[in-house]
Amino acid sequence: MTDHLRPGIVRRPCRGKRGRFRPDSPYALRALSHLARQTDGAILGRDLAQSVEIPTNYLSKVLLTLRNAGLVDTARGSGGGYRLRRPANEIHLIDVVELFEDISRTKPHCFLGRMRPCSANEPCTAHSTWKGLQAAYLGFLVSTPLSAIAGNPGDTWTSSKLGRWGAESHPPKRSTHTGGVK
Repeated sequence: MTDHLRPGIVRRPCRGKRGRFRPDSPYALRALSHLARQTDGAILGRDLAQSVEIPTNYLSKVLLTLRNAGLVDTARGSGGGYRLRRPANEIHLIDVVELFEDISRTKPHCFLGRMRPCSANEPCTAHSTWKGLQAAYLGFLVSTPLSAIAGNPGDTWTSSKLGRWGAESHPPKRSTHTGGVK
């Protein structure tokens, strides 16, 4: 599948359920947040795994996906390890989460698990609320850079750090043809 926001980048197919985090996404976000805070070069995989409390073998698979997507660089030998390939403010959460989750912008699904998608013509009882939540979630992922969540542990996330997607906000309009944000 091709990235909707950055043409030319190919994403691996997702195995998770739409709109729900598998462990891969939070693990990737934790690892990238830690790498964003690194100021003294690369960090070894085992040290990164220990710092972010993720099993080393599992993290290595997540890091391979991140490397293949062009988000991290790796180097072997003395001074080797993992580092961000781009500045944290140029990597948005959608760039990471979309690698592991099916965040389809064109295929709605039913929150209640109906076999056919909900629509305005055939809504489930949670349709309007779920549609708003999905739009806010997507807006949050699209608008929030990694740097917003990569603060020091114990920092409180604020609306100014995380973007403008509060309860009264409206996410960006999406084009159904390109999947991009207008």
